[in-house]
Amino acid sequence: MNIMNTSNKKISEILIEKLLLFSATTAIMVVCLIFAFIFLEGLPVIQKYGIWHFITGKHWYPEQGIFGILPMIIGSFVVTFMALAIGIPLGVGCAIFLAELAPPWLARLVRPGIELLAGIPSVVYGFYGLVVLVPFIRDHLGGRGFSALAAALILAVMILPTIVNISEDAIRAVPREYKEGSMALGATHWQTIKKVILPGAASGIVTAVVLGMGRALGETMAVILVAGNVSAIPDSILASVRTLTANIAIEMGYAADDHARALFATGIVLFVLIMLLNLLLALVPKKATTGE
Repeated sequence: MNIMNTSNKKISEILIEKLLLFSATTAIMVVCLIFAFIFLEGLPVIQKYGIWHFITGKHWYPEQGIFGILPMIIGSFVVTFMALAIGIPLGVGCAIFLAELAPPWLARLVRPGIELLAGIPSVVYGFYGLVVLVPFIRDHLGGRGFSALAAALILAVMILPTIVNISEDAIRAVPREYKEGSMALGATHWQTIKKVILPGAASGIVTAVVLGMGRALGETMAVILVAGNVSAIPDSILASVRTLTANIAIEMGYAADDHARALFATGIVLFVLIMLLNLLLALVPKKATTGE
């Protein structure tokens, strides 16, 4: 009987191992297939016009066969990093408050509200920005209201749940002994948070930032509604911008021939940019936690 039980357990373990391997392989294959499809569709335009001219071109006139996505690249980075500049302090600050400072009853009230933000459709955020934020910027700051600032503010709110939830989990994962030892040595609560807890949770916080950046860089609908979608390099935060994702979403419905292939090539650039940013930021947690 024991031999049979042992044999069954081994068979179960082997099956589970193979199933997990199949799941992981499938996920990787799906990503590879998506990239291969986008690459094969967009490569002809890159070969025809040249990758350098395609990336650094300042003009996007598809009807004239002119494809330059530099304004969209700059617009994407401007909106994304402005959103991070707003969202990171708010998100990490909220995570610290919920994990270390808030009374349990208050944390139980605030946490569901933050999680609710993640469930709101992006078009609702965009519509709110269109109705409330755009007129406010136009009336009080100038310009048309449709701007990089409006898009960044909307995206900052949209990435908050990701940053708050993951950062809070990282902060709570820091061993309690670290906090108790610091305070036993005479450090105040804030000094303990600043010098002990945050460095200990650095890798998790950076992960939250990377995921939030990916959400901001890949967002489409909300940005379309409030950014203005002008394919020109912005000269201020109040200028209208067009992001890479918005460029694809706006024009793919009627694009054909080289125009459609140029939009697929835009997807290649977006895919590569996200991969490079993730690879670069993956090095930060090691330095943050080891002190290198």
